[in-house]
Amino acid sequence: MAVKIEIYTKGYCPYCSRAKSLLDYKEVEYTEFRIDKQRELRDVMIKRADGGSTVPQIFINDKHIGGCDDLVALEYAKKLDALLEK
Repeated sequence: MAVKIEIYTKGYCPYCSRAKSLLDYKEVEYTEFRIDKQRELRDVMIKRADGGSTVPQIFINDKHIGGCDDLVALEYAKKLDALLEK
């Protein structure tokens, strides 16, 4: 089973770009939801992220990872690859 990665973003967002760059570097596919183009997704994101309203909000296999800093912290702790392999 392939890993399911979802990321909620906005167009001009350096943190979104950094998070997507890390996922691209890891060569994993992800689904991007642009909440600035589909405004109805913002409420969905906030609910899924337990109130998190900043972007990006990242989910791996439906588990809320958090934002860019959280994703990068997982990488530095050498825990991200294990999440991406499932």
